[in-house]
Amino acid sequence: MKMRSWWMNTTATEARLELRDMPMPEPGQGQLLVRVRAAGVNRGEFIIGGLVKAGNAKALGIEAAGEVVKAGPGTRRFAEGARVMGRFAGGMAEYVLANEAEALPVPEGVSWEEAGSLPTAAMVAHDMLVLQGGLQSGGWLLVTGITSGVGVACLQMAKALGARVIGTSGSQEKLDKLRPLGLDVAIRSRAPDFLAQVMDATGGAGVNLVVNNVGGTVFAESVRCLAFQGRLATVGYVDGVLKADIDLQALHAKRLVLFGVSNKMTTPAHKAEATAKFEQQMLPLVAQGPLRPLVDRVFAFGELPAARAHMEANAHVGKIVMRM
Repeated sequence: MKMRSWWMNTTATEARLELRDMPMPEPGQGQLLVRVRAAGVNRGEFIIGGLVKAGNAKALGIEAAGEVVKAGPGTRRFAEGARVMGRFAGGMAEYVLANEAEALPVPEGVSWEEAGSLPTAAMVAHDMLVLQGGLQSGGWLLVTGITSGVGVACLQMAKALGARVIGTSGSQEKLDKLRPLGLDVAIRSRAPDFLAQVMDATGGAGVNLVVNNVGGTVFAESVRCLAFQGRLATVGYVDGVLKADIDLQALHAKRLVLFGVSNKMTTPAHKAEATAKFEQQMLPLVAQGPLRPLVDRVFAFGELPAARAHMEANAHVGKIVMRM
């Protein structure tokens, strides 16, 4: 039996999409075979030198949602017909294999499009804000490039935690769309020139946590915005700038913490632990509504090139989703 799956072939300068016919996978120990109903589109998958090395071919998709059609040996939590979502490698396909330890139940009332676009952004936000960032109620969060899928998830999670949020974006129209989600301070800028506005908003104290979605161009400015014992999370580099100066005096004197968030080198045990903590701490907020993804646009399964073009045009606010 065959299924269709999106792949990407890369050269040093080009990433070409290809829809392939592939054999239907068989679930192994601890795995689920999931019929995919929706999958999120993520920018990092298309950056050569990011998740994909030049000269390689890779099955696309890092998150998906669907129904379990077969449970492999050793599985306990999910039976056939269960609605699941998670960070499933190769999820941009009609069917995908999922490790049961990395699968989450889809709460009642959550649509396939919401479920398919939730796991990556929401779990990355949880890692940055809760597991590593220690963001507290009443604290200040600064998110550069806040209109991305991860940025919006950070905004929603921070507000659910009782924190205050400052966001930057080059588009005032996009920032205005986040006002109903609770964005406290909107800064229209793509340049590293937001220090004065951040300090004015925080009474000169600075922010407790920065989420840097943009990259090296705003790294130094982000450090300057940190309060005493502040933390800076690096999660993206859409500007393509991978090097930045570090103010060692500020790092030293203000007792700062700089950390990165990526799944690239995590083990299955790390992924299983993060999934369990997210389910315990954050899944109730998904069910109740505060952490529902902001879906920008939904494309049909065969329209991945158009979905990619929409993403690379930077026209979206929130998540882009493929409906299978």
